[in-house]
Amino acid sequence: MAKPNLNDTENASSTRLDKWLWSARFYKTRAIAKQMIDGGKVFYNGQRSKSGKAVAIGDRITIRQGFEEKQVIVIALADRRRDASFAQTLYQETPESLETREKNNLARKQGILLSPASDTKPDKKQRRQIRHLKERI
Repeated sequence: MAKPNLNDTENASSTRLDKWLWSARFYKTRAIAKQMIDGGKVFYNGQRSKSGKAVAIGDRITIRQGFEEKQVIVIALADRRRDASFAQTLYQETPESLETREKNNLARKQGILLSPASDTKPDKKQRRQIRHLKERI
């Protein structure tokens, strides 16, 4: 009789948060996932949590990566990291999150277009004026 594989995705009843984020390909390594959780970049059901928190199906996870903030709902659990197409089946991003990310992306692009980079660096006086302007806002 063969031993049952406890790491099988269909049989997993719960998975550690850092392991799930790694297997869903949000972070390249588990160590980075743990750092992001401990650093407050990942929220589990609206609250900060530890990296060993057990993830269950239906939970909401908020992930901040750079300028983007993603809210995903856990659809499936996995202990092992597999290809990207499999990783996308582990979660579903909320429509509100998609809409917010698109708006923020468009705003960033428009901001770049409205203030193009100059050909030369600002001199000392111009840097002071820029700093003074930014402090007033």
